[in-house]
Amino acid sequence: MKILDMDIKHNQVTVTPEFLDDFWVLYNVIQRGDIVYSRTTREVRFGDRYERPEKGRRISLVLGIKVESILWDRMLNRLRIHGIVCDAPDEIGALGSHHTLNITLNTPLKIIKERWLEYHIKQLKRASERGIMPIIVMNIDDEGYSAAVLRGFGPEIAAEERISLPGKHMEEERLRTLNEMFKSALKTLEVLISSVEGPIVILGLGFIKNNFVKFLKENAPAIREKIIDIKSVNSSGSAGIYEAMRSGILARALRHARIIEEAEAVEEVLRRLGKGRGDAAYGLSDVERAVLMGAVEEILITDEMFRESSSEEISALEKLIREVEEKGGKVRIISVEHEAGLKIKSLGGIAALLRYPLG
Repeated sequence: MKILDMDIKHNQVTVTPEFLDDFWVLYNVIQRGDIVYSRTTREVRFGDRYERPEKGRRISLVLGIKVESILWDRMLNRLRIHGIVCDAPDEIGALGSHHTLNITLNTPLKIIKERWLEYHIKQLKRASERGIMPIIVMNIDDEGYSAAVLRGFGPEIAAEERISLPGKHMEEERLRTLNEMFKSALKTLEVLISSVEGPIVILGLGFIKNNFVKFLKENAPAIREKIIDIKSVNSSGSAGIYEAMRSGILARALRHARIIEEAEAVEEVLRRLGKGRGDAAYGLSDVERAVLMGAVEEILITDEMFRESSSEEISALEKLIREVEEKGGKVRIISVEHEAGLKIKSLGGIAALLRYPLG
């Protein structure tokens, strides 16, 4: 994310998304009631001719809209920000009408809020400093393989293949089956690399992952050079990729990625709740009580709560966040795009790590 201007005194920030992960950040920063300016196209009619409406023509211009909804279109890699036009050239007669801004990569946009919260600013600044590339993760063992692209908002499972490996007494057939799987896995990596310029992490149960790396060294040395880590997991397929995120073994490859930190924070909440010491809270009422007592070290809220709550509920959440920040606590917005976010959602969409146990 490129921050072009940050004028908090006048409640406005101008940014340019440069990575797909930046869309996730903007998706959570932009809320109903905000005003967003960006260049767009709109069909306009400039007058009548021979008593018939002149055929409209599409022109490029900058519009300001008051946001009513925001959609993250993952298929087309864009944000669709819909709202009411509140600022436009007089001659096009667009004020008060509906319009949708299609924000693609490298499209600048200005965001104006009535009040910028600290966690909003932190998300934008963090995105501007991160600039990491997506990571390709492959989990491979004697049951098959699974490949995913790991981005800041979660893993995108790209391919999965199951095999039935002959027993060790059928060594020739076993080696042939493994070799065919390695060829298939290599093709999958080649396809992913053609669209994702990022490093590779190989996971797996047992020794087969190491044999696959040797296969790559002999048959695709350029791809072998892209591997930055090889780790063991206990699960096959995509379950092994999620396991690697939960356990933190991908932390070296994604040490700056938000998703790993989210997973670790959620696991800490669950660990504390499991011990029953009273140093974690979940559900809105219990978290509000903890905030009131100044006990919150870190508050975790799903991004879904901000998008699907009413205006009154969002105001209450923002008030809660301000109180946490004023008392020195941290705020973490958790994406429901991955397993960690779904776990917080099952706890009511909100949880907190506490500085001390509450009775």
